[in-house]
Amino acid sequence: MKAGLQAIADFEASKGVLAICPATMTFSEEILNGIMDVAAAHKNGQGADLVGINMEGPYISPKKIGAQNPKYVQGADAAMFRRLQARSGGLIKLVDVAPEEPGNLDFIRDCHNEVCISIAHTCTDYDTAKAAFAAGASHMTHLYNAMPGITHRAPGPIIAALEDGADVELITDNVHIHPAVVRFTFNTFGDDHVILIADSMMACGLPDGAYSLGGQAVTVRGPRATLTEHPDTIAGSATCLYDCMRRAVCEMGVPLESAVRAATENPARSIGVDADYGSLAAGRYGNVVLADDDLNILAVVQKGKVIHDNR
Repeated sequence: MKAGLQAIADFEASKGVLAICPATMTFSEEILNGIMDVAAAHKNGQGADLVGINMEGPYISPKKIGAQNPKYVQGADAAMFRRLQARSGGLIKLVDVAPEEPGNLDFIRDCHNEVCISIAHTCTDYDTAKAAFAAGASHMTHLYNAMPGITHRAPGPIIAALEDGADVELITDNVHIHPAVVRFTFNTFGDDHVILIADSMMACGLPDGAYSLGGQAVTVRGPRATLTEHPDTIAGSATCLYDCMRRAVCEMGVPLESAVRAATENPARSIGVDADYGSLAAGRYGNVVLADDDLNILAVVQKGKVIHDNR
C-alpha cells in the first residue's frame, strides 16, 4: 500500500496535480486503520504532496451505495472518527455523511469544528439537508451523483446546498454529469463554490481492463469505470483532475478562469490547506502548470523547480 501511494503521487505530479486528498472507501475500522497508518507514514518530497484524506464512508446510506461496499456501512461514530484521525496524524480533512441515517445529525453537530463535513451517498430530503447544514455541514461530495435530484415539489439536498452556500464537487470527466448540468452548476452556485474532482480509482493512467474498487470487480473502458457485476453502476473515474479541468473548459464550455479556480483555490480553501496550496501568492508554494492554448501540458513546476518538461 505504501508503494501504491507513492505511485499515485508520482503519476498525479506528472499530470500537473501537485496536491492530493485521496478518498478512502467504505471499510471496517480495522481496514481503515491500515490506510491511516500508511498515510501517516508517507513523507512528502517526491510527487504530489499528500495534503489530506477524504473519509468517503462508512457513514453513508445503504440505499445510495454507488460503488461502495454495503458490507461495511454503519452509522456515524464520533469516537471512531477521532481514533482514525489520531491514527492518520490529523490528515482526515473531509468526512462524508448521509444526514438522514439515525444519529448522523448528532455526529455533524459534534464533529463539524474538527473536520469538514460533506453530505454524500444520501437519500436526504430538502428539510434534512437544511438541518445538516445548520448543524455544521458545509460541503457536498460529487454533486448529483448518489443523491436525490431536483424536482419542483421535492427540491432535495442540491437546492439546500445552494441556499446555504455549501461548496459542491463536480466530476467533470464527461461521464458522470452532462455538460449542460456542469455549466448550470457554475452559473448557479458561482465559481467560488464549485470544486472540480476526478473521483479517479486505481485504473487512472492504466490500460483498459479489469480492476477492483473497495473489494468489488470493476471494468474500465476509456474514461468509464463500472462495476463488473452491475455495469450500469459507475465506479469512480479513470481520469485525473487535470484532464477533468481540461474537459470542463474544452468540452463543456466552462470559462478557463472558473475551471482553474475550481480545481485549485476552492478545494484548497475547503479543506483548510490554502495557506500553502491553491494559488500563487507570497508564502505559498510555487506550483505551476504551463500549458498551450489547447491545455496540453508543456511543463510542471513544483515548489519552484521544473519536475516535468514536455517542451
